[in-house]
Amino acid sequence: MKYLIIGLGNIGPEYADTRHNIGFMVADELAKQSHSSFFNMRLAYYTEFTFKSRKIFVIKPTTYMNLSGKAVNYWMQELNIPVENILVIVDDLALPFGTIRLKPKGSAAGHNGLKSIEEVLGGTDYARLRFGIGDNFHKGRQVDYVLSGFDPDEKKDLPSLIDRSVEFVNNFVTLGPELTMTRLNK
Repeated sequence: MKYLIIGLGNIGPEYADTRHNIGFMVADELAKQSHSSFFNMRLAYYTEFTFKSRKIFVIKPTTYMNLSGKAVNYWMQELNIPVENILVIVDDLALPFGTIRLKPKGSAAGHNGLKSIEEVLGGTDYARLRFGIGDNFHKGRQVDYVLSGFDPDEKKDLPSLIDRSVEFVNNFVTLGPELTMTRLNK
């Protein structure tokens, strides 16, 4: 069994620890826990490892958020991974900070990375791990908010939340989306 895990974010030091880059942060922790390293490959930082007899491929698109679908499409084709075996890790304004939810499909809800993926996949039937970043911003300040760093009180909770996200990914590849949702979505 092969799986493609996609952590969404933007490349560059100015985006490194921003809310919009939580997908990259979770992907980095996945690689760290599996003792693997990312390499700059075509359209993405790429790593692979085995987890419980499953081959896991992890990418962090280098296309910037708005063109994430280009990288996802390339690596799905290159690795011959079916859409039901992909999981996109994404920040979500609609969920309070610290809330993590697995969804087997759904709308982009205004997220440009998800919109790009939907365009290349021709639909919304792919799993996503939604990491709540809250919506604590003034009207019209959404972009500034998602591209800003986490607050000090949020930063102290990030390591355990990122570990919890890794637990979601591990369950997704071993148990599938339905059992993972039953077990971990709270």
